[in-house]
Amino acid sequence: MLSVHSCGCCRVFAARGFQFQTSPSLFFSTTNYDSLVGTARRFAAISGFAGDSSSDLRQETVADTRTNYAGVRLEETVDNGIRSGKLRLDSWISSRISGISRARVQSSIRAGLVQVNGRVIDKVSFNVKTGDEISCTIAELQTLRAVPENIPLDIVYEDEHVLVINKPAHMVVHPAPGNTSGTLVNGILHHCNLPNVEYSNEEALSNTEDSDDEFNSLYSDASSCEGLSLRPSVASIRPGIVHRLDKGTSGLLVVAKDEHSHMKLSEQFKLRTIKRVYVSLTAGLPTPVAGRVEVPVGRDPNNRLRMTAVAGPVNPRKSRHAASRYKVIEILAGGSCALVEWKLETGRTHQIRAHAKYLGVPLLGDEVYGATKNMVLSLLRPRTPSGLHSKIVQMVSKIDRPCLHALTLGFEHPHTGQEVHFSCEPPADFNEILNQLRKISNERVFSTKRSIS
Repeated sequence: MLSVHSCGCCRVFAARGFQFQTSPSLFFSTTNYDSLVGTARRFAAISGFAGDSSSDLRQETVADTRTNYAGVRLEETVDNGIRSGKLRLDSWISSRISGISRARVQSSIRAGLVQVNGRVIDKVSFNVKTGDEISCTIAELQTLRAVPENIPLDIVYEDEHVLVINKPAHMVVHPAPGNTSGTLVNGILHHCNLPNVEYSNEEALSNTEDSDDEFNSLYSDASSCEGLSLRPSVASIRPGIVHRLDKGTSGLLVVAKDEHSHMKLSEQFKLRTIKRVYVSLTAGLPTPVAGRVEVPVGRDPNNRLRMTAVAGPVNPRKSRHAASRYKVIEILAGGSCALVEWKLETGRTHQIRAHAKYLGVPLLGDEVYGATKNMVLSLLRPRTPSGLHSKIVQMVSKIDRPCLHALTLGFEHPHTGQEVHFSCEPPADFNEILNQLRKISNERVFSTKRSIS
């Protein structure tokens, strides 16, 4: 039932489980997690892991009956590979324990489970240097409970197999630290009359982005869930969230309500046959006005909240292949902004946001990717009549999220096999900004099948 394997670098252990049929109201896949505690100790400074021998690295695995991963231990001396002379403690530990999120490492540091040269360090930004001896034990996972909440859902389509929802901006798809209620999952649990579920902090943190590395869904501890027909040894479940949208992104999202639908929709995401069209407002005008961006996207090493698009060969450990097609629908405010349509060939975390940044036109309101209020005003003021300056300043000050909307969604219905297509207009805040920019000036470039009011 459970296989345990270690990766090539001998630092990570993983548990593989199997899926079982559960309640038909909303699909849950189950994974039997017997607790696994991996202990990895390094006793000397080693420059790399690829050629580690048994004399360099000792490893032992201990299985017990606890309900989560915990106790992974690292003892290592910092080598001389620090170029700048400064490296954060949390960054260094994250780089040495493959598969552990930086947030998990930070919680371990704050819990007093990390020592540098024999002294407990609870500051995540502490700078390590060559020769420092680091001892770290990964902390226990914390759980986040998702309870049914009577949250109004804008349901575009529903049958016994799927839900298509128009997600509002500022709604998180699933619970995560800092967002334990008011999420789409909370609303779905109520809508489908399902019980409470629990998410591990780690699993929530690893699934907080807009992506369609998405079809992996979410795991949660089901030990307290009553009324679910699970096998006795099962300890974890996941809702049928097939893909996700960022908290700030509005628009269409599909949810599977049974196992067959989840499997079929997941296959379509993997095969990239799902049809998705997004619209955005950009700070600046893309050049050329239509094109294809094929640039790998990976986590920004300097800011874990941000992805980055860097031209060059794909490094599977640092970036993943990503491709987006775009075209300018309207040139706005004399070219200081644009209404842009995006079609995704892949679905990486923050893909549109990262590719827009790469083109030099970050999305309006996307301060994480460079579209600060000062930057936007510097583009708008020279092209705006002086009589409208105060209105423009007021408009920019009110932008509180990236101006990105999932406009259309099309897929093969998992049970009927028919092609289904859905669309929904951008919300009021998006349209208000668009109309303000049109008042300065607008020039239509390409038409779109769906008019944007």
